[in-house]
Amino acid sequence: KSSGLASNLQPSGAKADALREEMEEAANRVEICRDQLSADMYNFVAKEVDYANYFQTLIEVQAEFHRKSLALLQNFLPQIKAQQEAWMEKPSFGKPLEEHLAVSGREIAFPVEACVTMLLECGMQEEGLFRVAPSASKLKKLKAALDCCVVDVQEYSADPHAIAGALKSYLRELPEPLMTFELYEEWIQASNIPEQEKRLQALWNACEKLPKANYNNIRYVIKFLAKLTEYQDMNKMTPSNVAIVLGPNLLWPQAEGNMTEMMTTLSLQIVGIIEPLIQHADWFFPGDIEFNVTGNYGSPLHVNHNANYSSMPSPDMEHGERRQHEQARRPLSVATDNMMLEFCKKDGLRKIQSMGVRVMDTSWVARRGTSAGRKAASAPPA
Repeated sequence: KSSGLASNLQPSGAKADALREEMEEAANRVEICRDQLSADMYNFVAKEVDYANYFQTLIEVQAEFHRKSLALLQNFLPQIKAQQEAWMEKPSFGKPLEEHLAVSGREIAFPVEACVTMLLECGMQEEGLFRVAPSASKLKKLKAALDCCVVDVQEYSADPHAIAGALKSYLRELPEPLMTFELYEEWIQASNIPEQEKRLQALWNACEKLPKANYNNIRYVIKFLAKLTEYQDMNKMTPSNVAIVLGPNLLWPQAEGNMTEMMTTLSLQIVGIIEPLIQHADWFFPGDIEFNVTGNYGSPLHVNHNANYSSMPSPDMEHGERRQHEQARRPLSVATDNMMLEFCKKDGLRKIQSMGVRVMDTSWVARRGTSAGRKAASAPPA
């Protein structure tokens, strides 16, 4: 038994010796590491001034970098700002007319010229032009393209209602109407003058008071609308109908009233202003006009696509877009345009006059061929 016990204790003793040696070796390594750490710390403390100098140099280099960056930005920012101000392709929808013309170096607003020129080529015979609502998606796309001063003539030549809708939208979204807030009362007072000659002369005087930019553009638009009515047998857009659907986009009060007021006296007064301007465009704005000022538009063949449209909002509009489409109109909706047309057709002058709105027959006015002859006459002939 004693010999067996002795044989078992020998391996255990050897294992304990091995563990003891490992512990001693580990303790030695720890001591070495501790000494090394102490040495490094003493060295760091000894060279602390050098490290502080390195850090100070880093901060100085960074400060110099930022100073040079600031100077560079200050030199380049005016150039960047000047390039942005001189950039031609600025949005035109919803921007003041004078600002757009000054930036683009034009006399006629780009959306006006682009839409009018395309309509002259492909939309003059389209029934219900300016009254029939276009596809909402097509209108949105065309407006965005006009804002970029880029128009695919071939694409939109097949969609004259979208072109007409874009022109109406541009006029409606101007911060100030083309016929100006300042002259609004004068326009209204002129339309209320009972004598025909004095009424037309008052309208003529108001035209002459328009700022140059507004005068050039209203002359351009009215001349186009007069040309449009020459095709009224095909497009059904008489001067009266055109005045009903476009008049409220050319003139509106600075503080708009409620919709009921707009649909009665106020809207009809505006129609009474726009209609004679269209009927006698050559007397109010004598001389020929070149519509394609820039010469950038083609001449696609006219195709009648009226059957593809409805006088109500497009069926591809979502509910929210329909509400926005109706509310965004200033001040009448498409449905109101149609309502006004039916109102005028059914009730005629009698009901309009019963509301206190004077409507005159100006067909007797002779057209003037030159501005010299026009200005020579102080009033329309009797």
